[in-house]
Amino acid sequence: MARLRNLVILTGAGVSAESGIATFRGPGGLWEGHRVEDVCTPEALARDPLLVHRFYDLRRAALDTVAPNAAHHALARLDAAWPGDLLIVTQNVDDLHERAGARRLLHMHGALRSALCAACGIREPWTDALPPETECPNCGMLALRPDIVFFGEMPYEMERIEAALADADLFVSIGTSGAVYPAAGFVQTARHHGAATLEMNLDPSGGSHWFEESRMGPAGTLVPAWVDDVLAAA
Repeated sequence: MARLRNLVILTGAGVSAESGIATFRGPGGLWEGHRVEDVCTPEALARDPLLVHRFYDLRRAALDTVAPNAAHHALARLDAAWPGDLLIVTQNVDDLHERAGARRLLHMHGALRSALCAACGIREPWTDALPPETECPNCGMLALRPDIVFFGEMPYEMERIEAALADADLFVSIGTSGAVYPAAGFVQTARHHGAATLEMNLDPSGGSHWFEESRMGPAGTLVPAWVDDVLAAA
């Protein structure tokens, strides 16, 4: 670890689950009672905007009931202290990394507390409900939508992510299923460019065989211990 300089960290639903945010799949998950096709595709937004906006309004409101956990705080501590390059890429659309203090952060799947204008492309911070046909404060068009990457849409800032992976000395995946691309392929990209790879998850992910090391357990336990080790060796 003393030779590490550039870190890329991918976080998924398993990190925020310990704060009380439901994961997407499985019993009690966000998709329970909803087909993905009904709430998270461009076609669903066009077909039933009221349902889609309501779904994300409820998710946005739920953020007021949760707080960052030990894993979020540990990564924020690493962000503040790490002397080299660091990029935290999160698949999560909550704001718990920011509330813990992380700054070198990228939301590849969008953010609940942001609205996107489908007409002019501007993004606006958004904390309240977002009814369909809300007027854009920039262009005046009735085109604001949740700033969420729907299935079938391209994740945000892929070029920046790919560049960081190419320069990484270590790629770490935390709390991800390893089932959703392109994020599931990040470990292969990192290994191709010579990075060491580490997975921390409750259970082996779909891509565990690509990682040089896997640590199984709760993120709130594993991540703080790992951050302590990394900073001690820096």
